Amino acid sequence: MIINLKKIFILSTLLLLVFSCKPKENMVYMDKDTSGYEQQVKQAVFEGSHLQTGDLLDIKVTAFDENAVRPFNLHSMNQSGDMTETRITQTPQNNPVGYLVDNEGFILFPVLGKIFVQGMTMSQLRQDLEKRLLEYLTDPLVSIRQLNFNITVLGEVKKPGQYTSPSDKVTILQALGMAGDMTDNGDRTNAKLVRHENGIDNTYTVDFTDKNITAAPYYYMQQNDVLYVQPDDNKKIIAGINPNRNLIFSIIGSVVAITSILISTLK
Repeated sequence: MIINLKKIFILSTLLLLVFSCKPKENMVYMDKDTSGYEQQVKQAVFEGSHLQTGDLLDIKVTAFDENAVRPFNLHSMNQSGDMTETRITQTPQNNPVGYLVDNEGFILFPVLGKIFVQGMTMSQLRQDLEKRLLEYLTDPLVSIRQLNFNITVLGEVKKPGQYTSPSDKVTILQALGMAGDMTDNGDRTNAKLVRHENGIDNTYTVDFTDKNITAAPYYYMQQNDVLYVQPDDNKKIIAGINPNRNLIFSIIGSVVAITSILISTLK
């Protein structure tokens, strides 16, 4: 009797091991060195986010003559002599106000009128505005800040969702940090980055275990990028198998436990 129980115990344990998932692999970020030797980690050059329709910009103009610069800072004089706000767009209550890039890629700038900005970086727009303003001001200086730099992180992360950054200089590692890091079920070697470029959505494969990730062209996030962390093989197996798998595991586990108790009792 004891021999038969031992056989059942061994068989049940083997079945449990067979149905179990394989050990976790590739859990360490930037651990792979494709060069075969230790080297200094290279980093991509940050060129800035390229402006898209729907972007909201805070633009300030300064110059030596404060009175001369006022018309270019979204203010104009009303009939009573008070300063009247002329900002062209406003986000919901308690949110900042700024220049909205319209569906055709333009912003409406005081005095200068409609300016096409889609595809420009903020550095390029700053240079363009300063050049235009030379017609009206001496040594104008322009500062630009994006008010709604949005990225989305989905999949096997602890806090999936859309995030707004106060700066457009956000790396894919920082984006992952915003979402609370990957779960243990995240595939660190095969994440996907979806980026809208030139009217189409391009998808890039991201290997977070490769130390050369910092030199990749997608290392810096762009406006409205979507980072999707796929489930690893273990999670995919669990998701794609017979829905009765958990019941099978439960039954096998119960058999192992009961058999172990019986063996101990009969000794």
